[in-house]
Amino acid sequence: MGKFEKYLSLWVLLAILVGIAIGRLFGDSIVFLSELEVSKVNIPVAILVWMMIYPMMVQIDFSSLRNITKNSKGIGLTLVINWLVKPFTMAFFAWLFLDQIFQAYLSPEDAEQYIAGAIILGAAPCTAMVFVWSYLTKGDANYTLVQVSLNDLILLVLFIPLVKLLLDVTSVEIPYDTLLYSLLIFVVIPLSAGYISNRYLIKRRGLAWFNTVFSPKFKPISMIALITTLVLLFAFQGDKIINKPFDILLIAVPLTIQTYFIFFITWFIGRHIKLKHSVCAPSAMIGASNFFELAVAVAISLFGLNSGASLATVVGILIEVPVMLSLVAIANKWRY
Repeated sequence: MGKFEKYLSLWVLLAILVGIAIGRLFGDSIVFLSELEVSKVNIPVAILVWMMIYPMMVQIDFSSLRNITKNSKGIGLTLVINWLVKPFTMAFFAWLFLDQIFQAYLSPEDAEQYIAGAIILGAAPCTAMVFVWSYLTKGDANYTLVQVSLNDLILLVLFIPLVKLLLDVTSVEIPYDTLLYSLLIFVVIPLSAGYISNRYLIKRRGLAWFNTVFSPKFKPISMIALITTLVLLFAFQGDKIINKPFDILLIAVPLTIQTYFIFFITWFIGRHIKLKHSVCAPSAMIGASNFFELAVAVAISLFGLNSGASLATVVGILIEVPVMLSLVAIANKWRY
């Protein structure tokens, strides 16, 4: 695990501080950036998200899907947890805490926005960092690649219906066309471009060059784009952070509980159906973590840079690494 990924929460905090400082210093002079939109999709953010997602997509080898029948029980468990359990439990925990338990501390409008951001997070299973978590728990690399590739393809089909369904349940009105454009811009196009690039580069330069030269040099682009996006986001969110720091703590509660809940339920089901540790661990990890790059992008597209939904997705990034590292420690301690 690289230093940047290991200290991701620290870089997120620094991005928040820099973004707030920029917002306070330059204020109205940067508002035009939030108004550069096409069908409510912010152009600067779209460019940055492309820089975040494409380096991940280009590393996925979809030819691995021919091995899908191997570890079929693990694949089945992953699919059930990611698409039939996780989105709905995220919506439930977000509603329970942000709309009910914390009702006295949040306005109905803020609670609704924070729940929307949590739902978007819950509908997007991890596609990148799960490789790190799998490696740290000595997971089966081939199985991890197959489950990530398969989930990316399912994401194309189920992400929009799930988000639309769950946001409608919470009475949040969203423009369906914007959600469709978001999926096209942030998933379909970079996924297609990544696949074509992967095939071309490996054919032209070889797999060894791709893994040892291209990938290590290209990987930092994704994290740099993520941090830049957060700086831009908090340049517009600065006042909200300063005025409502307690909200971040409240948002973090259901997101953290959801992460542990999904890990433990996947882990114990995996043990019950007798999965190997090298399959059970990455199965639990992919369900527990989120595709936060996509979640941030979609939240910004649907609700705007200066929205509570966008803030909630950023809180998800803030807790991601420390919580997931604690789960890595648990998985290693419970090795069997």
